[in-house]
Amino acid sequence: MSPPGTAATPGGRRGTGQDDPASRWVERFAHGTTVATNALLERAGARTALVTTHGFRDVIEIGRQNRPSLYDLTRDRPASLVPRALRFTVRERCGPDGVLVELTDAEIVRVVDEVAAVGGVEAVAVCLLFSFAWPEHERRLAAGLRAGLPGVTVVASSEVLPAFREYERFATTAADAYLTPKLSTYLTRLGGRAAAAGVGEPLVMRSSGGVASLAEAAAHAATCVLSGPAGGVVGAAYVAGLSGVRDLLTFDMGGTSTDVAPVLDGRALTTSESVVAGVPIMLPTVDVHSVSAGGGSIAWVDSGGALRVGPSSAGADPGPACYQRGGREATVTDADLALGYLGDGASLGGKVTLSAAAATAALERLGARLGLTALAAAAGVVAVADAEMTRALRVVSVERGLDPRALALVAFGGAGGTHACALAEALGMTTVLVPRAAGVLSALGLALGDVRRDHAAPLRGRLGDVDLAGAFARLAAEAASAARAAGAVGDAGDLVLERQLDCRYVGQAHELTVSAGAAGAGAGSEPAGGEPSNETLAATARAEFERAHLRRYGHVAPDRDVEVVAARLVATVPGLRPALAAEPAALGAPRGRREVFLDGAWHEVDVVARAALGPGDALAGPAVVEFAEATCLVRPGWSARVDAVGTLTLTRA
Repeated sequence: MSPPGTAATPGGRRGTGQDDPASRWVERFAHGTTVATNALLERAGARTALVTTHGFRDVIEIGRQNRPSLYDLTRDRPASLVPRALRFTVRERCGPDGVLVELTDAEIVRVVDEVAAVGGVEAVAVCLLFSFAWPEHERRLAAGLRAGLPGVTVVASSEVLPAFREYERFATTAADAYLTPKLSTYLTRLGGRAAAAGVGEPLVMRSSGGVASLAEAAAHAATCVLSGPAGGVVGAAYVAGLSGVRDLLTFDMGGTSTDVAPVLDGRALTTSESVVAGVPIMLPTVDVHSVSAGGGSIAWVDSGGALRVGPSSAGADPGPACYQRGGREATVTDADLALGYLGDGASLGGKVTLSAAAATAALERLGARLGLTALAAAAGVVAVADAEMTRALRVVSVERGLDPRALALVAFGGAGGTHACALAEALGMTTVLVPRAAGVLSALGLALGDVRRDHAAPLRGRLGDVDLAGAFARLAAEAASAARAAGAVGDAGDLVLERQLDCRYVGQAHELTVSAGAAGAGAGSEPAGGEPSNETLAATARAEFERAHLRRYGHVAPDRDVEVVAARLVATVPGLRPALAAEPAALGAPRGRREVFLDGAWHEVDVVARAALGPGDALAGPAVVEFAEATCLVRPGWSARVDAVGTLTLTRA
C-alpha cells in the first residue's frame, strides 16, 4: 500500500530513494507480470537451441500428432519454439534401467562447439531421454554448455520437469529456456528500481498461485507464464473466505480478456496440464481458463454475416470508441455504455471521460453491417460476449465435474460486476460476490500470496508396492534445503508441507493429482504420531483418488488397482492474512437514477456509489452500483447487501 497523494514515477515505481517516506508504508512488495505470457503469445522470446539424444531432435515438433482443431483441415499447428536448424543431438542413451550408451567428454565438447558455431544463440534447452530417472548425463552436458557458452541461459529438463512423457517435458523445458532471458532482464530491472525506491526486493507471483524470490522467478520463466491471472484467483479465494464462501468460481473480466478459475474448500485448484499459446507447460498452474472477451474486445462481422466479439482488442490506447482517443471500432465497453450499464460522462481516473455519443456512433457503424440499430447491435455485442464467458465458466466447472449451481461466482476486474448476474443466471447460480476492491483484487492477491515451491520426483508402481514414505522424505529434505538457501523468503522452520501423488487406474493413460495428506508445519515434521506408514499414505491416496475420479469422470472402479507415476511435495510459507472490515457509508456519496436497457426494455434504475453503502445496507435490483474502479449491475430478480467485510453479496430469489 502507499500513502495518500504519492504519485507514481514514469518508471513504474513509487518514490525516489531510501529516504522517501513512501518506503515506510510498504510492508510487502509483490509483483505479477505478463512478460512471459506475452513473449510466448507473440513468439518474442530468446533465440533458443535444443540439445537432445541422437534420433529424437524432432520430438518437440511431432508432438502428439494431434491437430489444434479436429475438423479444421486448413488450420496450422503453432510453430515450434526451436527451429530445426537449432536442434542438436548427442550420442548417448539411457533407458528405464539405467545407462545404455555412455556420454563421453569428447561428445560434450563436440556439441558445445556446434552450438557455439551457429552464433546468436541466447538460450539452450537440454532434454535427454529418461533424464527424469537418470539425470547424470543431462547434468554433465548442461555443465559443459554453461562453461563453453558464457552468458547463454542453459536449462536442463531434469531441473525443470523431472517427469516422463518426452514431448511435454521437451516442450516445457524449451519454453523455459525461450522465456527466461527476457523475464530475467525485466525482473533484474524491476529489482533495481525497487531498491532505489527503498521498498525492498519484490516477490514474484508464479503460475501456481504462490510467490517466489526475484532470483527464483528469474531463473525459470516457465513457472511465471500465468503469473498475472493467478494473483486474482488468490485474492478472490481469500476475500470470499472472509464472507464464509469456500466453494466458488472466479470471474476476472478486464480490458482484453476474461480469466475464470475454480476454487474448492478455499483453495484454488491447480493443474499440471496447461497449454499456453499452443505450448504444453506441464508445471503446477492455477487452473485458469482465459477467453478473448474483455471490455476492450472489438465487435466485428465475419464472412458469414455473424456478429463476433474478440479476440482483437482496442487496448488502453486508443481504447474503446467511447474513450474519444481515436478508437472507432465498437467494443464491449461501448455496448455497456450505450445500454446504460455505465454512465455517460463518467470519469476514469480523471484522464478519460466516457462519451455515449461516441459509443453510439461506433455501434451504428457496426449495426449498418448487420442491418441492426445501434441499440440492437449493443445488445447483441453484450449477448455474444456473455455467451463466450459463460462457455469459459462451463469449462472450469461442468467439464471439471463441478456443478456451478452449488458454487458462488466472485466477480472482479473492471467489468466483472457488470456482467456477473447475467452469467450466473445462465449457469443457474444464485450467489454473486463483488469485493470492495473488485477493480484491484489481483493486486490484493499478490500481496497475500504464500511463498511456494513445488518439488516432484518420478515414482512408478502400484499403491501398496512403492515406497511412498521414502519418496516423501527425500522431497521434504529437498524442500528444507531450498528454503534454507532462499533465506528470508522461506525459512525451513516455517514450512507447511502437503504431499501429493499423481495416480491413475492401471491401464489408464492420464492421471489425477491427489492429496496424500498434509505433512504439518516445519520441514519434514509430523504431528505427534510421527511419519505415516506406506499403508496409511496409500489408503489416503486411494480414497482421494476415487473421490477425484468420481467428480471428474462420474464413476469409480473399486476392484481395479491404482498406480502412482509421480510424487509431489508442495512447500509453502504462509503469507499475509489481513483482516478486512466494511467501511461505514460515506456522507454525501452520490446517488441518482438513469435509464438501463435490460431484457429488451428500458428501466429507470437507482444508481448508487459503492461508498454510499455501509455494512448491512441493501438494495433491490434492477440497480447499478458504481465502485471506484468498477461497476456492478444488479439485474431484476437480484438483491444486494454489503456484508461485514465490505463485499457486496448479490442473491437471486
